[in-house]
Amino acid sequence: MTQPPQPPNEPPQGGFGKPQEPPAGGFGAPTEPPPGGFGAPTPPPEQPGYGYPQQPPGQPQYGYPQQGQPPQQPPGQPGYGHSQQPPTQPTGQPQYGYPQQGQPQYGYPQQPGQPYTQPGQPYTQPGQPYVQPGQGGPGTPGGGKKISTQAQIIIAAVVAVVLIVGGGVYFASGDGDKDDQAKTSDSKDTKKDGQDDKSLGGGKEKPPANTKSKVAFQLPQPKVGDITDVSGSWITDKAYIKTGVNQIVAYEPDTGKQLWTIPLPGQVCAASRHATEDNKTAVVFAASKPTAKEKYVQCTEVGAIDLALGKLLWTKSVTGGNAGDDKAAFREVTLSGTTVAVGGTDGGAAFDLGSGANLWKPEIKADGCYDMGYGGGEGLVAARKCGSYDNPTVIVQNLKPSDGSPISEFKLPAGVEYVSVVSTKPLVVAADVGDTAGDGSSISDFFSIDEKTGKLRAKIPVDGDKYAANCGATEVEQCSKLAVGNDRIYVPTEEHEGTGEDYGQTNEIVSFDLATGKATTDRADAGERYAMYPLRMDGSNIIAYKWPPYDKGGQIVSIDGGTFKETVLMENPGEESVREAETSFSLDGAEVRFANGRMYTSETLISEPSTAGDRKEYLVVGFTTN
Repeated sequence: MTQPPQPPNEPPQGGFGKPQEPPAGGFGAPTEPPPGGFGAPTPPPEQPGYGYPQQPPGQPQYGYPQQGQPPQQPPGQPGYGHSQQPPTQPTGQPQYGYPQQGQPQYGYPQQPGQPYTQPGQPYTQPGQPYVQPGQGGPGTPGGGKKISTQAQIIIAAVVAVVLIVGGGVYFASGDGDKDDQAKTSDSKDTKKDGQDDKSLGGGKEKPPANTKSKVAFQLPQPKVGDITDVSGSWITDKAYIKTGVNQIVAYEPDTGKQLWTIPLPGQVCAASRHATEDNKTAVVFAASKPTAKEKYVQCTEVGAIDLALGKLLWTKSVTGGNAGDDKAAFREVTLSGTTVAVGGTDGGAAFDLGSGANLWKPEIKADGCYDMGYGGGEGLVAARKCGSYDNPTVIVQNLKPSDGSPISEFKLPAGVEYVSVVSTKPLVVAADVGDTAGDGSSISDFFSIDEKTGKLRAKIPVDGDKYAANCGATEVEQCSKLAVGNDRIYVPTEEHEGTGEDYGQTNEIVSFDLATGKATTDRADAGERYAMYPLRMDGSNIIAYKWPPYDKGGQIVSIDGGTFKETVLMENPGEESVREAETSFSLDGAEVRFANGRMYTSETLISEPSTAGDRKEYLVVGFTTN
């Protein structure tokens, strides 16, 4: 029977580096046997359903039924947010974000699979006897006798002495390589740049007097006849702004009342995730609406938006690059300072945010190099592709935003066709080297780069079976479920079986040091039946979203960058109808924004409404604690 994959650097109960508590009565005291004596069979749980994992057949995840293991529940699994009496899966084509037939709801109780074993350490099922490696026991392969009570007492005493002397606990990595001992909570490892872990500065987001949220508003998806891009959403002090069909609309943040609308000649194709302090940003859109004669209109128009006033400040287009004398088409847009940079297969261009003046145009040099796109924010970084289609070379350039001249550059290794910019300061990019990621994330490795010299600081391999960050397949600035700060990159682990009695799924947020590339001892647990994902940095803190189980609402938490202590900022309602709305989105295909006690989840792509079932589909679902 295939064992489920090993979770990364799984620590003992209590967290990384926490000394294990001695058994009651002191070290070496006789261990109380479980009811029925050592080796007595543990009664199975009462036929619970499965957990969430959305994994295709033949590729099991934690908690997913293994080959030869019969399902404990009939077809027709509960959908996102359903109660313990799940409805039958609707017939016909499933809706976007709806669980497929036979694929269960995340956080739903499930039958435990076979136990896993950490490399170099025996697995001990709670309530079952310790089993020596190579010997049999409940739920373990092979035959043999269980270890005696006397031997258990001796081993417990030896382990206790090792813990006391070593001042820490040993743990093994998922690939069996030995890591350094995890530091205890008061070790220097929790301090950064020689500072005490309480002096990192924190962030602006503070818990309100009442963290219980209420629904701010729910916007149904507009009816469209084809796949339509609605990417783009922003939060200001006075509004939540979202792209719609051929328009951009602002909503009162707590009620959803429309404040203003910017009509556009065609559909928005890309929107910057960055905005200036005075709430200006940029978008790319089509020059006209599609017609029966011209169904697909190129995205050639670049525009600057004032999110405070609700105005389209200017619209520009350029020629050149692979487009020749025609208007260049763009699929990405970003913002760095007052520079609007756009990119696509026709090449890259840039404009001044205030005036719309063209700073540079798409061009193809003799070596065939062109800018695919840019990463913005504190810096401006270009992703350039050179060479032939069959043998491309991908280069990352740190640019001067004012004129696009390179400050430094880094050449990605062979086997990279596209690169994603995760952060510009510090400079971190992600790539799928040799198409080895294998999980659809487009990430096999992170590269930490010195933005001044272009030298590689560290390469960070991230096993797709262990980590759950995600980047766009061809887009330069579309990574999600990660954050960069404190000279570390924070990523979630994949969901795996928890330790609670209902055997639900859970995960953690961990980090890697950008200077060394090594995993740190940072670890924030999502908690039983929740899954937690970073949204963004808030000063030195990490803002994370906790995807809810089938019977509760989601949460927004702030994770202290020094201590990794979690503080709840928002708890969403647990009513079934609200849960269904909150979990009707796929986190890999949605935008989640949180600020000032308000959270909004919105779609980036919508399509013709499904005729299967009566499940509601939303453009935006918002929550507020105000």
